[in-house]
Amino acid sequence: MSGLGRLHPLLQFGTLRPAIPHAVLEDPTRDNTLFSEPTNEPANASDIRAIDCNDVDDEVRAYVRQALAPSTLRAYRVDLDHFTAWGGTIPSPDVQVAAYLAAHAETLAVATLVRRLASISQAHSILGLPSPTGSALVRATLRGIRRARGVAQRQAKPLLRDDLFLVLDRMGDDVRSIRDRALLLLGFAGGFRRSELVAIDCTAIEPVRQGLIVTLRRSKTDQEGAGRRLGIPLGRTPWCPVAAVARWIDVADITAGPVFRPVDRHGNVGAGPLSGEAVSIIVRERVTAAGIDPAGYSGHSLRAGFATSAAQAGVSTLKIRAQTGHASDAMLARYVRDGELFVGNAAGTLL
Repeated sequence: MSGLGRLHPLLQFGTLRPAIPHAVLEDPTRDNTLFSEPTNEPANASDIRAIDCNDVDDEVRAYVRQALAPSTLRAYRVDLDHFTAWGGTIPSPDVQVAAYLAAHAETLAVATLVRRLASISQAHSILGLPSPTGSALVRATLRGIRRARGVAQRQAKPLLRDDLFLVLDRMGDDVRSIRDRALLLLGFAGGFRRSELVAIDCTAIEPVRQGLIVTLRRSKTDQEGAGRRLGIPLGRTPWCPVAAVARWIDVADITAGPVFRPVDRHGNVGAGPLSGEAVSIIVRERVTAAGIDPAGYSGHSLRAGFATSAAQAGVSTLKIRAQTGHASDAMLARYVRDGELFVGNAAGTLL
């Protein structure tokens, strides 16, 4: 049996490819229910090794499948499909992998090539084979591409506090606007990742005198579900996230299940959750409606906007991390740097 045919059940392509009608692909609106399946951020797959699932019972097999987030499995499938469509094989010699990198150096981002290498490496690991991606040839090829292309990673443009208020000012009072207002305010105030935001359900929200306590049961940095509680305080401006969420839940008559759901053109609220991509679409549409160029904005703009705005306001990195869940100051550094570009700027004293 070929290498790809013997891949661990976690990576068998047939079980991972979603059946999406062609018509849906032509109209990926934010409230299309077929785009409302929640997705998790990729997990660390380093502990998944050569596991033979052929001789284990269904219960064990089910838990093994939970070892990787659904989005990680989809990423592996996409990456390996691309590699094999080009002509790559599993197992693969390092010469072939280096040739693959060189063939796509001008068409794929460096970050994408790095992810493709990780998927190729994981496919070898699952089969109990040595990975070709760590060879001197492959590493040198990637270094050369980095030097030629640069390694600056595109970052979501932060939706800063003042721009968020401008966006909110331009919104109406229909059902969809009420939902979007609650989503934008809670996403900003909590510094949430888009996957965390759409995963919030009614049982995760606890009203208290000071505002709301939101329990995140799982996130990018907490794939095992230890959970994290964070406070959303009552706002001191007309744009209070606590009031906005309460109004949305009341208008949508949500008593159980996901908080943020699709709304059709007639104002009918769906039963399932929004997707992470829907958050990105909502951000871009609302920014555009406020007269702001949407280029660079995405679902991550709420999280980036909170961290950057907090840094501009002089909030300590410790307090910012307590809200966003960043593992270290190093992970938060780029937001703090951007937020402090004009704080005490030497040129401001001269010009």
